[in-house]
Amino acid sequence: MSQMVVAVAGSTGFVGRHVVAELLSRGHRVRALARDLKKAGKVLASRPELTIVEGQAHTSAGAAALVKGADAIVNCVGIIRETRGGQPFEQAHVDVPKKLVDALREECRTRGVSVDAVRFVQISALGVTDEDTRPGGATRYQRSKFDGEMIVRRSGFAWTVLRPGMIHGADGEFMSMAKGWATGRAAPYLFMPYFARRSDGTMSMVPGKTEPAKLAPVFVGDVAWAVGESLAREQAIGEVYNLVGPEVLGWDELLTHIRDNVPLGKKELPIVGIPGPLAVAKARGMKLLGLDGLLPFDDGMAIMGMRDSVAESSKARQHLGFEGRAFRETMAGYAAEMV
Repeated sequence: MSQMVVAVAGSTGFVGRHVVAELLSRGHRVRALARDLKKAGKVLASRPELTIVEGQAHTSAGAAALVKGADAIVNCVGIIRETRGGQPFEQAHVDVPKKLVDALREECRTRGVSVDAVRFVQISALGVTDEDTRPGGATRYQRSKFDGEMIVRRSGFAWTVLRPGMIHGADGEFMSMAKGWATGRAAPYLFMPYFARRSDGTMSMVPGKTEPAKLAPVFVGDVAWAVGESLAREQAIGEVYNLVGPEVLGWDELLTHIRDNVPLGKKELPIVGIPGPLAVAKARGMKLLGLDGLLPFDDGMAIMGMRDSVAESSKARQHLGFEGRAFRETMAGYAAEMV
């Protein structure tokens, strides 16, 4: 598809700012929604083709301002856990796509444009459907992500849904946290933790043999590239794509590699599997006491940490030409930036 005006919600987040850069590199004009103009000025490069729109995507006014004149939209809004005083999952993952869909419909009506001519790329997450539990996954995070997907898929727009696995990059939240562990500068200071699952597949809290879950991390630049291809290819309309890297690692292997390769990483720090069922129980107990803010995780993060985050991505390869790069390969390219 030729040059478009693309609206991006969540533009200043980890994924969003890479998506903005990718779209600009392809010659598109970008409208980027930001609630904090100062932050937007820092993380988004100033370009004539970039318009920063002040507002919040979960409000009608913010959504309407963002989609004005847009030929396409990319929704990058997402949170991994709820915090007191912050956005709840339903607001971030359900209200935002609903407000964007409503605003875009009104924009189409005003401009006399057919809704099926407007592209809508929704960035969801791997694991939002889970046949072992129920459609929508095992956690509120996953269920809200799935509900947001369905709003877009039922919208009538020319939609594409991307479901990336664990996304990594030099400026990402996870890699920043892991570096803090690896250098001994962030709690728990003396080891690097992951949520271990019971080898027998149960959620029993009785001590027993545990193992790490597997994951196939995907580089943020590859996710942004997939967004660009989704907008460029007609074949992507009405499709859902898993986005994962080609390298499958256990959490223990992943953390060991990070520890041994980030600047100032302490190679003597042990990698410790925290029993996931106990972590789930602790998070739920702390929440009942109103003390959940004292933990760096919630029950959903512990549950998801015990589940494999791998998937088949052949459709993304066939339709988009997607070839995710390996974790070790891409980290080698950005490790020096993690100072």
